[in-house]
Amino acid sequence: MLEEVERWLSRRSWTAADRPLDRLLAAKRASGTTVSVVLPALNEEATVGDIAAAIRRDLMTDEVPLVDELVVLDSGSTDGTARVAAAAGARVVHRDDVLPGLPTVPGKGEVLWRSLLVTSGDVVCFVDADLRDFSSAFVSGIVGPLLTDPDVAFVKAMYDRPLGEAAGQGGRVTELVARPLLNLHWPRLAGFVQPLGGEYAARRSLLERLPFPVGYGVELGLLVDALHTVGLDALAQVDVGVRKHRHQDGRALGRMAAAIYRTAQSRLGREPLVRPELTQFERTPEGFVPRTYPVDTEERPPMTRIPEYARHRAA
Repeated sequence: MLEEVERWLSRRSWTAADRPLDRLLAAKRASGTTVSVVLPALNEEATVGDIAAAIRRDLMTDEVPLVDELVVLDSGSTDGTARVAAAAGARVVHRDDVLPGLPTVPGKGEVLWRSLLVTSGDVVCFVDADLRDFSSAFVSGIVGPLLTDPDVAFVKAMYDRPLGEAAGQGGRVTELVARPLLNLHWPRLAGFVQPLGGEYAARRSLLERLPFPVGYGVELGLLVDALHTVGLDALAQVDVGVRKHRHQDGRALGRMAAAIYRTAQSRLGREPLVRPELTQFERTPEGFVPRTYPVDTEERPPMTRIPEYARHRAA
């Protein structure tokens, strides 16, 4: 590990307990900083309500007004996600209602990018909507450095990721794809425990300057681009404990890995891919059947280039 990264780990890695809520509230009042929380959701009826309710209960009261805005960005759910989220106190926005003049494409990064148009906070905090046993410390932990340290611009959560009953076995794409890529090509980012984690917070002034890969590559893309935009010392991570969520099967992980590799490849050299597709095999009664999937190649531009965003911010 680079000496610079070792120093960074000692300076920019914390736990959620390092910043008690009273300290965060005092810093928020002193700076006037506003905080938006965004939950991107696609068919997360089983979990999104509990997450939204915990944030409302713990961080959006008269006594603890840490979060100013809670938005669930629905990515085309066909279950009761929108109904459950609204009942829990979140403002629900459908992906297709944001920038209606620009056709949507499938993908998590797409809804995160569009969320900048329907939120107003100086700090934007993203939280995946499939978490179980959710703690509001996920939110307070990662927004904390942004409220108390003006030099910090981007904060990732770090945590244990159990796989079933096996501790520390989650994050398979992280260990097999993202971590090797970062260590080999962006060694200054080697200190991030969960580079692909979906829980992170950043200053709007940074997010609006970054391109957003529309699919699974969004986390790696934002992390790499934030490094190049603001430097390593402006990045940080906070230990929030244990993350429990729904795990995907091997083929889905393969598609995720391909999108992440594509995102990395585009940042190493902007040459177009020869074949932006991934073929996987599924066993059927007739034998192994190939299934070919497109790999996300589209990215949304920095939000500052979108005229509607400029008008929205000026309003």
